[in-house]
Amino acid sequence: MKVERLPAIRSSLQPSNHPYLSGAWTPQMEEVDAIELDVIEGAIPADIDGVYLRNTENQIHQPLGRHHPFDGDGMIHQIDFRGGQASYRNRFVRTRCFDAEQRAGQSLWGGLMDGPGVSTRPGFGAHGRLKDSSSTDIIVHAGKAISTFYQCGEGYVLDPETLEQTGVAPWVPLDGISAHPKVDDRTGELMFFNYSKHAPYMHYGVVDHSGKLVTYTPVPLPGPRLPHDMCFSENWSILNDLPVFWDQKLLERDIHAVRMHDLPSRFALIPRHGGEADIRWFDAKPTYILHFLNAYEDGDEVVMDGYFQENPMPEPLADMGEHGHLMGYLDEHSFRPKLHRWRFNLATGETKEGHLDDRILEFGMFNQAYAGRPYRYAYSTTTRPGWFLFNGFVKHDLETGESWSLKLEEGRYASEAPFAPRVDAKDEDDGYLVSFIIDENRGTSECVLIDCKRFEEGPVCRIALPHKISSGTHAHWVGRELLRS
Repeated sequence: MKVERLPAIRSSLQPSNHPYLSGAWTPQMEEVDAIELDVIEGAIPADIDGVYLRNTENQIHQPLGRHHPFDGDGMIHQIDFRGGQASYRNRFVRTRCFDAEQRAGQSLWGGLMDGPGVSTRPGFGAHGRLKDSSSTDIIVHAGKAISTFYQCGEGYVLDPETLEQTGVAPWVPLDGISAHPKVDDRTGELMFFNYSKHAPYMHYGVVDHSGKLVTYTPVPLPGPRLPHDMCFSENWSILNDLPVFWDQKLLERDIHAVRMHDLPSRFALIPRHGGEADIRWFDAKPTYILHFLNAYEDGDEVVMDGYFQENPMPEPLADMGEHGHLMGYLDEHSFRPKLHRWRFNLATGETKEGHLDDRILEFGMFNQAYAGRPYRYAYSTTTRPGWFLFNGFVKHDLETGESWSLKLEEGRYASEAPFAPRVDAKDEDDGYLVSFIIDENRGTSECVLIDCKRFEEGPVCRIALPHKISSGTHAHWVGRELLRS
């Protein structure tokens, strides 16, 4: 492995035993380029060709108040596969806030858990006091990677192969874009939403294959909400109004406290290029949903899969002391997400729904060639109880109901693992899951490839990374053929 280290950034972060500033969440401060990566086990297959990108909440400066892992600065980790070889690079996302804090040499904004008066200057997005760290999601559209922020940020553009940065996406509207914009690779279109504390509280938009904003419409809500994800079928985009959102009386005092309200879940189905008058609303069981899988049309019904939380407002974890509240809300075994299916009947207006699996699962992936269309296979993560750390994967055959599990060795934690189709793939699950692994036992990190045809056999290849990376959230795969087109 040949490694080139870039000039150091400025950091004021002090050593800490905070659960999300240590261990697998220890921030990584160096940026590198590495070629000819060493293979630890197996061999890099010749039939994988493309780029895996993962975004990371990676704190740079000492927090002004209480730290939440979602406060961290955006860092993109990338591994590039071609010709049976792999290279790696990582870069901080050079947001306006990153640049401002580099000049100051310290944090300028408080975090998600802080009250009024902590930030030293106005913030960004729906919350209004946070920095836009662009640290939540990463997707590729029109040949460019776009990093996004969960509370609605500006959307920052990077070259997916070099990680060269060109600033804010020019089509982003005034209210920003939420994390989890969706790309339909068949049409080249990107669908997105944003939300805010002022009427109409949500908008929906479409960007065409050339990067032009062609649809932008209000989706009026009764008040401020906290949607996190969206979904789409071939003809419909699906947005949500869920009963977990800010307490209105506390919000009037500038306190952003979230609670469960006595309301149903509501889902807005809007034609892809429709407007406010075209929205169809469907009621469903109350819950909160962090992430959806896929949606498709089946006769009069639109079918949507995602992760239904059985306990969206969990109790603090009693054995975690001052961090109990934080840990409870990050622990999937506390808020209990289950793989779930909703069926929206366009003829009757009725919703049918139910679990597809009773295990604790989240952060699902599938073959993106089937986005918005009927699909068969889904890949979810499992988590370590009490922690926001992925410790395994589950593959589902949604047609037969079969599933297969892969558990990581204790002390090894995965990243979100998108599906990478083999070159000249023959069917839907002919490919690999790609994931970065943080190995706390050895103090190292690596990339693994899991053959989805031989799922339970474990990685067919393990590739060493030049440094131990920090845990993070979302990842994306883009094949070389799509980049070239």
